[in-house]
Amino acid sequence: MNNGLEASKLEPEMTRAAGTPCERLRAVEARMARAANAAGRTAETVRLLAVSKTFGAAAVRDMAACGQREFGESYLQEALDKQGQLADLPLVWHFIGPIQSNKTRAIAENFSWVHGVDRLKVAERLSVQRPAGLPPLQVCIELNVSGEASKGGVSAAGLPALADAVSNLPGLQLRGLMAIPAPTVDTRAQRVAFRRVREALDDLIVRGHALDTLSMGMSADLEAAIQEGATIVRIGTALFGERTRKHA
Repeated sequence: MNNGLEASKLEPEMTRAAGTPCERLRAVEARMARAANAAGRTAETVRLLAVSKTFGAAAVRDMAACGQREFGESYLQEALDKQGQLADLPLVWHFIGPIQSNKTRAIAENFSWVHGVDRLKVAERLSVQRPAGLPPLQVCIELNVSGEASKGGVSAAGLPALADAVSNLPGLQLRGLMAIPAPTVDTRAQRVAFRRVREALDDLIVRGHALDTLSMGMSADLEAAIQEGATIVRIGTALFGERTRKHA
């Protein structure tokens, strides 16, 4: 990692959507490429997950027409409705929200990725309910890196045991970690938090886990996340705009 890059060069150029869908997508991809280059990485080492929650199927279709294929959703029924409307497109769906036990079956049956497993009970239900005819569900464990009581995620102390248990469940493939650090505009503080996540992943690899995914970084801090090793950045606002409606 290039830790000597000046903070000013890492500051995001846009956190709000502007222009056409394709212009927004290209702008985010350019930010990602610059951040990867600054870290001595290639752009291909970071994937863009378009967070389309609260935006309709038409917005997803528009973004897909620009070449985006991976979309993240947090509200199950909304996501299922969109999947039905967009079944003609070759999209990859990621579930990125909190997972309630009574929703695991639908998630296991309709998504390719889950970011945010933080309890063994949820992982076990996803494992049992993943249809045999589908590839293994790709799973990231959510790490509560900032210790915020208001957020989900396993603690650093509890991570190794959860990773061991999840990696042994059939129907699931443990890929890595996901985290949402406490928000801050301080680039250095952003990087400290993301570095903790990377170090936690490195520790799991040393313990024998074959992991390759760090899902971290959003519209306002993707540069810092990529500098610290993110392989998936979850971008909503910069692609779709500010969210104007909330879900229960």
